Amino acid sequence: MSWQDWAERGARPIRVEGGLVARSERGAIGSTWWSRRFVAVLESLSMGGRLTRGRTYARKGQVLELGVRPGVVTSTVQGSRPQPYQVSVGFAVLPEEAWQAVESALASQALYRAQLLAGELPAELEQLFADAGAPLFPVSQRELSMRCTCPDVAVPCKHIAATFYLLAERFDDDPFELLLWRGRSRADLLADLQAGAAADSALDPTPDADQHRGTLRVLADLPTVDVGAALERFWLPPVPLPASPPTLDAPVDLLVRQLPDPPPALGGRSTLEALARLYLALPEPPPPTEG
Repeated sequence: MSWQDWAERGARPIRVEGGLVARSERGAIGSTWWSRRFVAVLESLSMGGRLTRGRTYARKGQVLELGVRPGVVTSTVQGSRPQPYQVSVGFAVLPEEAWQAVESALASQALYRAQLLAGELPAELEQLFADAGAPLFPVSQRELSMRCTCPDVAVPCKHIAATFYLLAERFDDDPFELLLWRGRSRADLLADLQAGAAADSALDPTPDADQHRGTLRVLADLPTVDVGAALERFWLPPVPLPASPPTLDAPVDLLVRQLPDPPPALGGRSTLEALARLYLALPEPPPPTEG
């Protein structure tokens, strides 16, 4: 490496306006399970230390453009030289038979289809790809073809690393971008799933006449309900309430008897005896009135 290349590695990048800025200001990048998994896989492929070099670039907005197509991700990154660098990350498109196996598994579950329509990737998706013999994420660094026009010989360089971080946040916003990178667009995938679900429904047997008659017999045996009478009783108590609340027939000094003896400073037992005589001298309360 020439001294110009070493100077390039230590130089500060040219600041730009209107670049793509990572939403994460500190810490890990990625909020969904698939984007976090993507970053974790990259870091596990002996790229963790080199990836962090591009985190500052991603957060400063040095990435000017980012595009995803089947099999390749491209970006334009502004470095310390006037001419921005061109980045490409290739990841082979999955074979058609693998996609058919994955789509068949997805079409078999209504929950999977609902999650995809809601813009979410099922948690079982990575396993479905593995079962089809085509991992969703790269399993080795050799599967990724990483190129940058910068003079840095390290792979990935900070420009490629910044692209990876912004790509993870792009997957947060639209998980179908991850599937597009692997070879299926959103429109094609959802159309295939709809066709697969319709085919499965056509193969389901239709209930025969005996089943229908059995269902009708069960419905006929159900007791009839007077809806009008049920509505009239809705706000009534299940059992009649008593005309007046129950009362306790107890002597008026019962409460005083339950009290513990006061301390000697307050008169001791003689205080309770004096209170008891006072309670007994009180007049009887009048009986409760009806209604």
